[in-house]
Amino acid sequence: MSSALLPKPQMRRLLARRMKFHLFGAFVVSLGCAALYKFGVAEPRKRAYAEFYKNYDPMKDFEAMRAAGVFESAPPKCP
Repeated sequence: MSSALLPKPQMRRLLARRMKFHLFGAFVVSLGCAALYKFGVAEPRKRAYAEFYKNYDPMKDFEAMRAAGVFESAPPKCP
């Protein structure tokens, strides 16, 4: 009598069914993480580098380091 009330548990293809669900979920989560990294980290970093190098003068920076005595091969200019 009690067996008529309870449904039989599914014993076949249980792992395959759960695997499909978890594989799809993992794929969606990984795409979400990749999108968050791209738009939250990579794009702002690229914009910051572009803004920095827009007005960067390497010769001016070199002369400042040279005057400070950073380089051994390029001694400071004596006025």
